[in-house]
Amino acid sequence: MSEDAAQALAVRIATRLGQVTGVAAVALGGSRARGTATATSDIDLGIYYEPETPLDVDALRALARGLDGRPDAGATAPGEWGPWINGGAWLVVEGVRVDWLYRDLARVRAVIADCRAGHITSDYQVGHPHGFHNHMYLAETIVCRPLHDPTGALAALKAAATPYPEPLRAAIIRRFLWEAGFSLEGGAKGVPRLDVTYVAGCLYRTAACLLQVLFALNREPFLNEKGGSAGRNRRYRGGDARAARTDGGAAPRRGSPRRAARARGSAARDANCSATLSSAASSRSRNAGAIRLVLGCLLDWVNRLTIAVSHGASCQCVRAATAAHACIAQAGGWRRTPPCPGGRA
Repeated sequence: MSEDAAQALAVRIATRLGQVTGVAAVALGGSRARGTATATSDIDLGIYYEPETPLDVDALRALARGLDGRPDAGATAPGEWGPWINGGAWLVVEGVRVDWLYRDLARVRAVIADCRAGHITSDYQVGHPHGFHNHMYLAETIVCRPLHDPTGALAALKAAATPYPEPLRAAIIRRFLWEAGFSLEGGAKGVPRLDVTYVAGCLYRTAACLLQVLFALNREPFLNEKGGSAGRNRRYRGGDARAARTDGGAAPRRGSPRRAARARGSAARDANCSATLSSAASSRSRNAGAIRLVLGCLLDWVNRLTIAVSHGASCQCVRAATAAHACIAQAGGWRRTPPCPGGRA
């Protein structure tokens, strides 16, 4: 299905949803809202409701069966999928997967207020290997495209969610930069025992934490872990993909000796990192030496980010996160390395 056809389908479904009692607003989310969808992308629809006006679940189930056509198609009651992704439906409409995701407006308002105050939380959630972080609600609000918003509920949420809260930025950087280093230290303890499962988990947590820090440094809303290493969580379409700066200080002028020196230094560091990763990947064996190489490379990125934060640098690309994900990919024997966003080094 073409993108235009998918967008039109989303509008038609949102119009039908808006006629159900309790549905206060409907928003398009995910890759369709970010402008990064492919021909096989789902259509993600957020269904917002006020807790004092419950959703008519029977009507939602009838609509789901009518749209999908399968007798077992249906929708959950609020709360059946957990506290954060608290219900919805998985449908196939006109050959396209369509996901309905419930959102309690009162809770979203409270979470945005917490984010503005710099209060962050993380909870276990199926489908989110690094957990569900409360600031994902804020990111959804910023990125989503309202399709049905008769009372202006979503417009008010968007106004409350922007600009990106500085207390939230500081809290994410502080917490996840610390956790990245802590996870590496923990993973190192499993190396002598060749505890591959534990070390792999520590490596993933480190990479996920680096993503959190990089998006916060750029004041970019972090939707989820999917596609993070390729920059797919970039805010809106065509986000700034200029080269990452993790060394602090003012940006030198184009063509200046300082700029050239920094470029050479950055290229040398990246080449050394790539060589380390290639060495780890070439063995393709789960031995202590390969694991130590990967741990060392990730530690280098943690240290560089720490320096960047201490100098107040603004990273404007997710190159470091790409390298972190490359650590895991190449150590696991995968051949493809995610590209740097924007195609620049």
